[in-house]
Amino acid sequence: MGSSKKYVAELIGTMVLVIVGCGTAMLVGCDAKFGSGYILTAFAFGLAIVALAYSIGNVSGCHVNPAVSVAFWVKGDLSTSDLCGYIVSQCFGAFAGAGILKGMFSLGEVTDQTKSLGSNGLGNVGGSVGAGILVECVLTFIFIYAILGVTSKKAKHGNIAGLVIGLTLVLVHILGIGLTGTSVNPARSLGPALFAAIGGVTDPIKDVWVFFVGPLLGALLAALLFRFLEGDDSAAEKTE
Repeated sequence: MGSSKKYVAELIGTMVLVIVGCGTAMLVGCDAKFGSGYILTAFAFGLAIVALAYSIGNVSGCHVNPAVSVAFWVKGDLSTSDLCGYIVSQCFGAFAGAGILKGMFSLGEVTDQTKSLGSNGLGNVGGSVGAGILVECVLTFIFIYAILGVTSKKAKHGNIAGLVIGLTLVLVHILGIGLTGTSVNPARSLGPALFAAIGGVTDPIKDVWVFFVGPLLGALLAALLFRFLEGDDSAAEKTE
């Protein structure tokens, strides 16, 4: 029963992240030439994580992101069965969120930014797969390492962890929106891309694999480096 509650929390959390973050991108646009929409979208994703961290964090840890779950699995804080359950729940949550956005925007004016449902893309990196993977790997590495650091037992940051994580997500979005739209979250990319494809917009789904490879690679590198530099939390506590 405990695991099922975690999975429900992850599904709802990822759904909310997609609705708020991608919905804001659809509403205000993300063109770097017009900074207000750009910044609003960055803060929408970050503030959504802050809200979720303090609402479902005590239930599931508020991963709402397969890359985060993989990092905690590599660190040894998440079982393989929970890793699978979390990822499935996150992907279904993102798909549900994209579906809700489709319904919310269905009566308004249809534009390129609303048709794509806030999907990620490679247009601003010249369509380069390599550049897209590099951007997503680096941004995810920064995001995941911040999460691992601020939630470490040695850090003792307590109640401000959710705020730090949310602001770090804002940070990576400020750089990444103008490049790939900033994924750092495979589920967040998959849900809107699938729903956009159902609506006849195929470009996002064609490149969606890039937004799995880049974030998961960044998460793996961050978790391995964290284990190397920080060591095991429980072992460190025994020596203090």
